[in-house]
Amino acid sequence: MAEDKDKVKKQIPLRLSSSLYDELVRWAEDDFRSLNGQIEYLLTEAVRKRKKSI
Repeated sequence: MAEDKDKVKKQIPLRLSSSLYDELVRWAEDDFRSLNGQIEYLLTEAVRKRKKSI
């Protein structure tokens, strides 16, 4: 059941400064990811690190 829930992706509005947006785009290109994929990757890593420290 949890696997099915993980497959559903939620959409959220996100506002970024122009400079942060530009940096994330460059970083995503370096990692061969889309901007959305890069943001999802970074958030996933942050959550994993947080879970390890708790």
